Amino acid sequence: MSDSNNNGPQQAAAIQAMLQAGQAMVTGFFDTVAKQHAAMQDSSGTAAASLPLPEAQEFTRLQHEFANQHVALWTSLLGRKPGESGPQVVTPEPSDRRFASPEWASSPVFDYLRQAYLINSKFLNQVADSIPMEDGRAKARVQFLTAQYVDALAPSNFAATNPDFIRTAIETKGESIAQGVKNLLADLEKGHISMTDESVFEVGRNLAITPGAVVYENELIQLIQYSPSTEQVAQTPLLIVPPCINKYYILDLQPENSLVRYIVEQGYTVFMVSWKNATAAEATLGWDDYVALGPLTALKVVRDITKVKKPNVLGFCVGGTVLASALAAERARGEDPVSSVTFLTTMLDFSDTGEIGCLVDEASVAAREASIGKRGLLYGQELANVFSFLRANDLVWQYVIGNYLKGTTPKAFDLLYWNSDPTNLPGPFMAWYLRNMYLENNLRVPGKLTVTGQKIDLAKIDAPAFFMAAREDHIVPWKTSYLGRKLLGGDTTFVLAASGHIAGTINPASKNKRSYWTSEEDVTAPDEWLEGATEVPGSWWPRWIEWLGQFDGRKIKARAGLGNANYEPIQPAPGSYVKEKA
Repeated sequence: MSDSNNNGPQQAAAIQAMLQAGQAMVTGFFDTVAKQHAAMQDSSGTAAASLPLPEAQEFTRLQHEFANQHVALWTSLLGRKPGESGPQVVTPEPSDRRFASPEWASSPVFDYLRQAYLINSKFLNQVADSIPMEDGRAKARVQFLTAQYVDALAPSNFAATNPDFIRTAIETKGESIAQGVKNLLADLEKGHISMTDESVFEVGRNLAITPGAVVYENELIQLIQYSPSTEQVAQTPLLIVPPCINKYYILDLQPENSLVRYIVEQGYTVFMVSWKNATAAEATLGWDDYVALGPLTALKVVRDITKVKKPNVLGFCVGGTVLASALAAERARGEDPVSSVTFLTTMLDFSDTGEIGCLVDEASVAAREASIGKRGLLYGQELANVFSFLRANDLVWQYVIGNYLKGTTPKAFDLLYWNSDPTNLPGPFMAWYLRNMYLENNLRVPGKLTVTGQKIDLAKIDAPAFFMAAREDHIVPWKTSYLGRKLLGGDTTFVLAASGHIAGTINPASKNKRSYWTSEEDVTAPDEWLEGATEVPGSWWPRWIEWLGQFDGRKIKARAGLGNANYEPIQPAPGSYVKEKA
């Protein structure tokens, strides 16, 4: 009893110290997030540097739960016997791979660090969710900054508090530390965190190798025509407009996961826009230039080569937004430009842009307009960093741990090679895009925007349209993509793929993985559509090919050569623009 009594004050003091440490983390959170939030606010100075707290009753409840969990954790640690596993006051989400190593549970020290971190992070996220803010965009920003703060402070990110680092260093007799330093220096020289073994891949050697040729180029695009692989092809060709924010070969990675190759194998004549990686020479180009020199020019060339007045067209991500602007401008001129249009993970209505929208406000857009709105470049690595931090644990911190703490080399993965191959954009283009799409959502308003001299109205696009969105997409939220179908004037079909922005799109039919949802209902609310949708196992690619088949025209003999007398092949696919580094 005397030992117990003597330990009582020590335990109380330890618990008090622990609570003070937790409070310090919370205080640091409010200070850090408030400063970042204030810095991102309107430059008018109306935003206060401090953040409002949740309502008193709710905040008291959260604090009480926070303190009780820490007391329970500390008590379990003190009562833990050597060799025994302690009770779990809090556990990570099943998808959280940061604490997968057994030492996080078997070691009392690392078990405490892990659970204390999870308690603190849960509390901070709950506080951010409970802050009373009428401005939904501002609250989303606070929630985003909270997530960034919480992710960065995970004990797994630091050498002294990561058991994997310690074990690996002992097993390799320190070699892992030396290799980690080498990896860090190499990545500093490259200017980005290595996500894959980049030495394995090369565009034109084992990526983007579907046969074809560049049949046209201007200062902004190369147009690739792919060689047929069937004796007969559909009379109506397909023009693909990929995102200019990334390189086109996400649609033509390797033969087994190439959407381009799959389409060609289904008997289509396929053309691909390959955007130039912007340099100082393109630093003044704006949205109109991308529309005019991109899809409008490409359509002209495709019509000349194939002698088909109304090709089928496909736009992916922001390529779909540029394509929609082009089609609306053509309709405003009285033209009927295409037989059908496909939008893959595309936003036409920007009312909810997800986590990216947290980074876009009046102050940030005005700053871009002032710095590069007339002339300049938005460098590709800056964009790549933004996208990576949207999923920091998957695309940043796991590579910090693997590359630098454990001294390992990431595995070869074609998709992550593409992800590390960014593209520069002209400042005027990007500033216009941010203001008119993300900030003001002007594209959905009839007559609000003037593109290539025409006031555009998406409702004038009356060609049949196919929308594909991805259910876990954090770049183009699927419900926002769904709203785009209500802006067009023709019949629309909507398919929802499983997984995220890229994995949901690049889902080869041959592998028959994942699933997609489909419904013939054309309802206004996306949730209502999903309630009535049917889940179908496998890839959405065959479903889209079936839909596209309605607009094939007759079957014709595949052309022996590429291009024509007006547009002769310039160089083999994939061309030179896609190989230029940012």
